[in-house]
Amino acid sequence: MARPNRPVHGSRGYSPRKRAESQVCRIKAWPEIEGKPKIQGFAGYKVGMTHAHVLDYRPHSTTSGQEVQMPVTIVEVPPMKVAAVRTYKETPYGLQTITEVWASGVDSDLISLPENYKPDFSEMDKFNGETADVRVLAYTTPELITGVPKKNPELMEVRIGGGNVQERLEYAKSVLGKDVDVSETIREGDMLDAIAVTKGFGFQGHVKRYGVKLLSHKNSKHRRMIGTSGSFTPHYIKPGTPQAGQDGYQQRTQYNMRVLKIGEKGEEINPQGGFLHYGLVRNKYVMFHGSLPGPTKRLIRFRDAIRYQRGIKVEKAQINFVSTESKQGA
Repeated sequence: MARPNRPVHGSRGYSPRKRAESQVCRIKAWPEIEGKPKIQGFAGYKVGMTHAHVLDYRPHSTTSGQEVQMPVTIVEVPPMKVAAVRTYKETPYGLQTITEVWASGVDSDLISLPENYKPDFSEMDKFNGETADVRVLAYTTPELITGVPKKNPELMEVRIGGGNVQERLEYAKSVLGKDVDVSETIREGDMLDAIAVTKGFGFQGHVKRYGVKLLSHKNSKHRRMIGTSGSFTPHYIKPGTPQAGQDGYQQRTQYNMRVLKIGEKGEEINPQGGFLHYGLVRNKYVMFHGSLPGPTKRLIRFRDAIRYQRGIKVEKAQINFVSTESKQGA
């Protein structure tokens, strides 16, 4: 059993526990939503954490309605640009791509289009009756951020939800080639899932990777190892056995993260000297209750919560204070 001050690190349910292939996470499932069509996800860059004094919005909490101190995470969210529209049809083997249409003037780092290229939806309209899902290819604008040392955009697929298929398709056509603001996809009080690549620790041993107990000081040869690797038969080590290997830098999903605030100006939250390892926030930002996966500057993707059932409705959390105390001396 793990010690209280050293809890078990990783779930053994993930296999293989190897490094993620890309920091741009792949989202395989999207929830069905009601209402007008909208883009069901967004992406931003993790700034850091601070704390805020908020009226507790949780109805079943022992401090419900009282002012409590909450840890919050800041994510900078510059506008995203819609590069293409992609449609899918339903087959016995899952969704299959019908066609896609790219916008003119897309960043040349993503795709090379002919000089006189113009979006043509004739092929997409021809298979309109078979269309089962509509998605867009959107990319980030990191050049607007000073805290992230990158200029190349990250391209990702995002689903269009709400309404019927025809309404989704018309909405996708209307936003093709345009900037999408975070306020068009996320509202204050929403519950979202955060998907990101976790902080990487490289190759680690049994104890740090899984948090297993140290062996007795009387043990022969080593202490930072497992007592047994399993039974003699079968003649292989079973997947659930703790072993040394890659620790961290894996895609993980954190469910049901509450949006406390969508801010317009970074001056409201910037500490003196800026956030550690990031700097100053100069664009719109989103404040989440709790911690999010990944280190500072990591790309984090969001989608509408897929497992949220209880329905605690929060129109807008009442935030009385946000700490802007300098962390430079920490």
